[in-house]
Amino acid sequence: MTHKFMVGQTVDLTPMKLRQAAAGGYQIRQLRPAPDGDPDNPCYTVKSLAEKHERVVRENEISLSSRLESIFS
Repeated sequence: MTHKFMVGQTVDLTPMKLRQAAAGGYQIRQLRPAPDGDPDNPCYTVKSLAEKHERVVRENEISLSSRLESIFS
């Protein structure tokens, strides 16, 4: 499975009721393999400036951000 996004791109998390997440963009930090139960939905490690920790999210939980530059620039 190929990843839709690349390391360094800025993405937005899809809002979910059960996930508390900082608002704003997240930078793709690492490409991760798809889980065994969902081989067409690869994962990513992402990081927000507003949070100290990184998150692992599935591709269907993120979308390309409208921000042109990296949030870490």
